Amino acid sequence: MKVLISTDIEGVAGVYHPEQTRQGNPEYERARLLMAQEANAAIAGAFDAGADEVLVNDSHGGFRNMPPDVLDPRARVVQGKPRYLSMVAGVEEGVDAVCMVGYHSRAQGRGILAHTINSFAFAGVSLGGRELGEAGLYGALAGEYGVPVVMGSGDDVFIAENRGLFPQAVFVETKKATGNTSGVSLSPERAREAIRAGVQVALSSRAKVLPLVFEGPQTVTLRTQTAALADLFCQWPGFERVDGVTLRFVAADVESAVRMLNCCSAMSSMLR
Repeated sequence: MKVLISTDIEGVAGVYHPEQTRQGNPEYERARLLMAQEANAAIAGAFDAGADEVLVNDSHGGFRNMPPDVLDPRARVVQGKPRYLSMVAGVEEGVDAVCMVGYHSRAQGRGILAHTINSFAFAGVSLGGRELGEAGLYGALAGEYGVPVVMGSGDDVFIAENRGLFPQAVFVETKKATGNTSGVSLSPERAREAIRAGVQVALSSRAKVLPLVFEGPQTVTLRTQTAALADLFCQWPGFERVDGVTLRFVAADVESAVRMLNCCSAMSSMLR
């Protein structure tokens, strides 16, 4: 059994504030270690369940947060950007299951540090009329490779948003959101214990879990944070302006949609 663990930071126990997620802040240095420790818990759970090989994908920001020498040496580490498959890079290697650790709710959701891909640029992303966060987008991308999402961890809002997309998955609640930058968290130790156990249970029953598959071309609707960002993104041929802050485009599949969204995210840096 080959497992991909995709690890973000906003859903990690004890993380509440943007300073904890951005390089250059003293609090970030502690938070990146908490992120790595939750990844290690998931890696341990995967091997407990009989995994032969584990890849851990650093899926936050610049994709180089977790110090490699802190991670469980039994796993291979996917870091750095750009990469075509972004938060699920490694799924193309023929993995059997994806676990999402430290994930968060979608843009303008009520979860802790809620956003979708780029908090500066994106106010909402929909595929075929379905409002999705990162878990939905990348879960559907994994589904195009025939790989199911079997486990996810994060706050209670993240879980509520995604349980319908992944009804057979095991979810681990690391904290409860009381606001965008506040909540009530398990201790890091308790969160790691729950993640390890959750991954083991999820992988032990993975044969029953179906991939999330969105068939055919995808109509993508992107709401931007400002009209200037919509102006910028609509420089792409094929983008249709819907209103001041909303645009639409058609992608051949989920992978094409995600790659285009990540191109827009990168473009947005010129307006910061």
